[in-house]
Amino acid sequence: MAAYTMRVLVLHGPNLNLLGKREPEVYGRTTLDDINDLLSRRAKELGIELTIIQTNHEGIMVDTIQQAHANFACIIINPAAFTHYSIAVRDALAAINVPAVEVHLSNIYRREEFRQHSVISPVAVGQIAGFGATGYLLALEAAYALIRGA
Repeated sequence: MAAYTMRVLVLHGPNLNLLGKREPEVYGRTTLDDINDLLSRRAKELGIELTIIQTNHEGIMVDTIQQAHANFACIIINPAAFTHYSIAVRDALAAINVPAVEVHLSNIYRREEFRQHSVISPVAVGQIAGFGATGYLLALEAAYALIRGA
């Protein structure tokens, strides 16, 4: 398989740059750098090239998704707060022909009512929620399987 077909985009949404400090009882003490290191090590083992972006800005997330179709075989996305209301992020994912795996550190269905709905899920291949940082590794394994056609 050509190297370019093994490229995965990881998109972290708003406030995830505060992981480890922000509500550790909900999100744990693992930092975003820790998650990115875990992902990078596992991606290297799988032969996947990762591009990792964190943004607090909806427009940057939309622009990045729109540009993904030419460069990536899969997207791993934790849209964070955008999960619950961003039709723009949802529409960007729907507009491109790149499968997306939605990830959440916490189980959004055990949280406040406003967090229990994802506008992203209908356009994602699947969702992994509630497993903390391990959820990102599960998403990477899912992306690998999608890329390989498994």
